Amino acid sequence: MYSIEFERQAIKDLKRLAPRQMHQIQEKIDDLAQDPRPHGCERVKTIPGYLRIRSGEYRILYEVNDEEELVIINRVRHRREAYR
Repeated sequence: MYSIEFERQAIKDLKRLAPRQMHQIQEKIDDLAQDPRPHGCERVKTIPGYLRIRSGEYRILYEVNDEEELVIINRVRHRREAYR
């Protein structure tokens, strides 16, 4: 079981969301503790070392540290803004 940490910017991103989107994204993030590389996750080509998963119109950008069993959530952004 991996532990989950949030970067400061990811916390700000989550606070800006509507409650419905926040709940949906929080479920996806909780699932990352069980499987940090679920089916459908992909590497972010523009940001080396980052992975992303989809949650509706939003993207969760994160890193995985297997040695410490840690998932670091870096950003939660709308798909049109996620990779800028």
